[in-house]
Amino acid sequence: MNKDLSKVRNIGISAHIDSGKTTLTERILYYTDKIHAIHEVRGKDGVGAKMDSMELEKERGITIQSAATYCTWKDIEVNIIDTPGHVDFTVEVERALRVLDGAVLVLCSVGGVQSQSITVNRQMTRYNVPRIAFINKCDRTGANPERVTEQLRDKLDLNAHMMQIPIGLENDLVGMIDLITMKAIYFEGDSGEKIREADIPEDMMDDAVEKREALLEEISMFSEELMEALLEEGDVDVKLINEAVRIATLSLDFTPVLVGSAYKNQGVQLLLDAVESYLPCPTDVTNMALDLKDDEKEFPVTNDPDDPLIMLAFKLEDGRYGQLTYIRTYQGTLKKGDTVYNNRTGKKVKIGRLCRMHSDEMQEIESCGSGDIVALFGIDCASGDTFSSSEISCSMTSMHIPEPVISLAVIPADNKAQINMSKALNRFTKEDPTFKTFVDHETGETIISGMGELHLEVYVERMKREYDALVEVGAPQVAYRETISQRAEFNYIHKKQTGGSGQFGRVGGFMEPIEDEEYEFVDKIVGGVIPREFISSCDKGFKKSLKKGSLCGAAITGVRCVINDGAFHAVDSSDVAFQLAAAGAFREGYLKAKPTIMEPIMKVAVEGPTEYQGAVMGSINQRRGMIIGTTEEGSYSVIEAEVPLSEMFGYSTTLRSLTQGKAEFTMEFATFKPVPKSVSEELIKAYQEERKNG
Repeated sequence: MNKDLSKVRNIGISAHIDSGKTTLTERILYYTDKIHAIHEVRGKDGVGAKMDSMELEKERGITIQSAATYCTWKDIEVNIIDTPGHVDFTVEVERALRVLDGAVLVLCSVGGVQSQSITVNRQMTRYNVPRIAFINKCDRTGANPERVTEQLRDKLDLNAHMMQIPIGLENDLVGMIDLITMKAIYFEGDSGEKIREADIPEDMMDDAVEKREALLEEISMFSEELMEALLEEGDVDVKLINEAVRIATLSLDFTPVLVGSAYKNQGVQLLLDAVESYLPCPTDVTNMALDLKDDEKEFPVTNDPDDPLIMLAFKLEDGRYGQLTYIRTYQGTLKKGDTVYNNRTGKKVKIGRLCRMHSDEMQEIESCGSGDIVALFGIDCASGDTFSSSEISCSMTSMHIPEPVISLAVIPADNKAQINMSKALNRFTKEDPTFKTFVDHETGETIISGMGELHLEVYVERMKREYDALVEVGAPQVAYRETISQRAEFNYIHKKQTGGSGQFGRVGGFMEPIEDEEYEFVDKIVGGVIPREFISSCDKGFKKSLKKGSLCGAAITGVRCVINDGAFHAVDSSDVAFQLAAAGAFREGYLKAKPTIMEPIMKVAVEGPTEYQGAVMGSINQRRGMIIGTTEEGSYSVIEAEVPLSEMFGYSTTLRSLTQGKAEFTMEFATFKPVPKSVSEELIKAYQEERKNG
């Protein structure tokens, strides 16, 4: 049976921290009969929200992993991914958006467009995801959905217009006016499940008419039929308006804005109607794959259930049922017992069990088709792998994975902890591409790296809870980089004579700084002064040298190595000899090229009451921060700054005591910049001491 794809919606719910995403998802599940009782995020009943299945999530009241679920609204099947708001878990948002067709951007009607809303919006734009905005928490003191809509236009550059206006605000929120049908809508019953339509209150009629006219004028730009209907000045067909909004939303030229309060059960059903009416079904979106048999040429996937199978593993999870692999099917049909190919490894995989996930519960299914998001069991693969049937070899275009910026040493308490820790790290690195781990060969310590303090804190906590691995944590280490600031020549001879054949290689050329790239190798050898088979050996030698700089032992980046001269010996030259010659040449050139140390700079946004603005700015200046801008809205202000990561450790405690716990901050990686001379001298001195004592 071929499924009608126009009745499928794959959506994500994304937002800044504490905008109410998980509460909203909880209500959606309730109104679509997936759950029969509502639990809150920081639940007093001890149950916690359905989508926060991890103990840590329930305790902290935050979402860490994106959870997948599905539900049915009217006759539409909706796959939902509830994504985290914390920037440390940004890869969870990236991979969710990679496989979704549409998204709901949730905003707080008091906080408005916050720093993380900007990041999430940028990610949506990167993957061309059409979106609806939902202004939540209209029941809170200081709620102002009109101001938030303005911010969507100014800060996010979205063509955003309200489709509804609230009836009453703050404690007086009782319902809303739908500007398309021109009806007042009230939500009654214990959990707002009864919807009552009524006439618009008289005192709001003029405002509603004015706003509707402005809305229709904007939407008519996308539909000639609607424009003609408006010019005739009769009653405009609601269906015609909805079609125009859908066209404009899908082309990313328009963002419908809905209002409500998930906590107070206001407006959630209308949001579901908007998901059905305005967000794309799988066939509305063009997804591209790369043909591995034809030089990675791009081709569009068809969504046809009868075509060869293509599906993408976008998330791995090691749950109580073993390894779960979440996949999105792009074309073809997958049945239980089928054999598919992993195009990255070339291995055959037999599909034993196929399930639909509902947060951490599951339902076995026999088959899935194009547009479905399902889970497979016991499959060995990595996040981002493409699976296909034997007739086709392709890869879905890859995801953007940011580089880690902070590291910690983790020291297991005993042998048992060592074994459990390695199991945990093996799982976490497979699940999360931004979480990396390695052993420092000089100290023998296990180092974990990630996107921020919270990111690593959560993983250390999970090691203790889920794997019973008692570990101690070293001081956080910043991922410094070294680079060069000018061009320098090198000409190095590697000569070693032992009994029998020796080693000989000469490498000449220069190195120079490059921007936006870590390393580039340029071969300008003419006349065979270095034989062809040893050119790659030079490249290998340079690459090995990049791992550790001589200033503070950090990785070297931003270097172009050009070889244009050299010499070889018919007997004594070998792959190893030229690798060592290149390494020697690199050392020689590096010291002449005025190396400098670079540090990661974070984009920091501090939000809090205006009365503390001066104190917060002072605390940023003390930490070598550079303030980029401040915005004030009522009694609230947002300070944006760029601050070196090394100065941000423990900032949450400082900020709490400065502002009586009323301000919060978010940070994400911005760029690398040279460190000041005094800091550079300290780092070099510390590294030399360490080497002397090591």
